[in-house]
Amino acid sequence: MANEIARTLRKRMTQQEVKLWSALRTLKAQGYHFRRQAPIGPYIVDFISFADRIVIESDGGQHGLADQQERDRDAFLRRSGFNVLRFWNSDIDHSFNGVMETITNALQDPHPARYASHPPRKGEG
Repeated sequence: MANEIARTLRKRMTQQEVKLWSALRTLKAQGYHFRRQAPIGPYIVDFISFADRIVIESDGGQHGLADQQERDRDAFLRRSGFNVLRFWNSDIDHSFNGVMETITNALQDPHPARYASHPPRKGEG
């Protein structure tokens, strides 16, 4: 069931997810491998590198998750040993170089706790 949902989501990626996926695929030349819309536990994440233990989420209105559900999801992923990086769609649209810099820093940094697990809320940054 989860694999079928993931397959459908891969066909319905947002413009921002397509942009991010295109950039993440170029990192393969540096030895990083990402999967898109991948099931992990009860969730389907936007992008994941199992080897590097990083989950990347593109946040916009499409998820519709309440804050508590988002926190529960991120907590599950962290307990499973993943660093969760979340980016607002507007950041992907307008600050893409910064988004990619954050991702590449996280891939190279053995201390993932220094990266925010959720984008700032309106008015926070």
